[in-house]
Amino acid sequence: MTEPSPPARAGSPATVEPTPTPRTPAGGAGLAALLTAPEKALVALDYDGTLAPIVSRPGDAVPAPGAMAALRRIARRVGTLAIITGRPVEAVLELTEAERFTDLERLVVLGQYGLQRWDAQTGQTVGPEPLPGVTALRGALAQALLDAPAGTSVEDKRHALVVHVRRTADPDAALAALTPALSRLAQEHGLEAAPGKRVLELRPPGHDKGGALRTLVAQRHARSVLVAGDDLGDLPAFEAVDELRAGGIGGITVCSDSPEVPEVLRSRADLVVGGPAGMVTLLEVLADRIGA
Repeated sequence: MTEPSPPARAGSPATVEPTPTPRTPAGGAGLAALLTAPEKALVALDYDGTLAPIVSRPGDAVPAPGAMAALRRIARRVGTLAIITGRPVEAVLELTEAERFTDLERLVVLGQYGLQRWDAQTGQTVGPEPLPGVTALRGALAQALLDAPAGTSVEDKRHALVVHVRRTADPDAALAALTPALSRLAQEHGLEAAPGKRVLELRPPGHDKGGALRTLVAQRHARSVLVAGDDLGDLPAFEAVDELRAGGIGGITVCSDSPEVPEVLRSRADLVVGGPAGMVTLLEVLADRIGA
């Protein structure tokens, strides 16, 4: 699929770039619903790999060039803009400086797969206390990783613990070797082990992006949904879009592509764009189309 062309800028001829064509009829219908009634649309985006390039250190994952401007533009044009991520809300706010978006009442950040929520309208974050199993797991995890490959690290999300292997000599082999024992350890503490891009997240069960999306759609009375992601954790949101379509809500799924994207996600997407840079372009094109 061809990438969308960059939208016209100030001072350029008064034309609007064509919107990219989804490769499925359902995706085409979802996109049409979004463009026809943007005030009833929900645009829900993953963060890492979708708005920000994947990096070896989570704290370095700043938004791609142009991403923040594109978010601001699209937030003014649709009913709801959401960032749905496995990261804690506070990490996303720090990386994006999202506190500056308090004038955009329809922006929502759902962190920890919906366990946490920040609304630009209030500027407040709400969420439950971490499960006791997470606290107990911290000490056990340190012991379990004593013989892990060099470069293995743990990211503490407070509600979850993430084992990163990207900086090991052979990340795929390291993840394969660690997964069985860590999965058992998570289960012993009432948690689940969810794989991602060279990570294994030990987190509370029953929380995923699909559930977070369904809840937000219902709360905002959305009539169309665009969901964008790049990893296995985004599959539940793609599946939720299928269910919403069956209920009469338009939906389009977008894959932010890279060599690390699982083929199952790429094949399920209605539209594929070239990583975070392609995502920025898509948002700009949609903003132009809606504002035309």
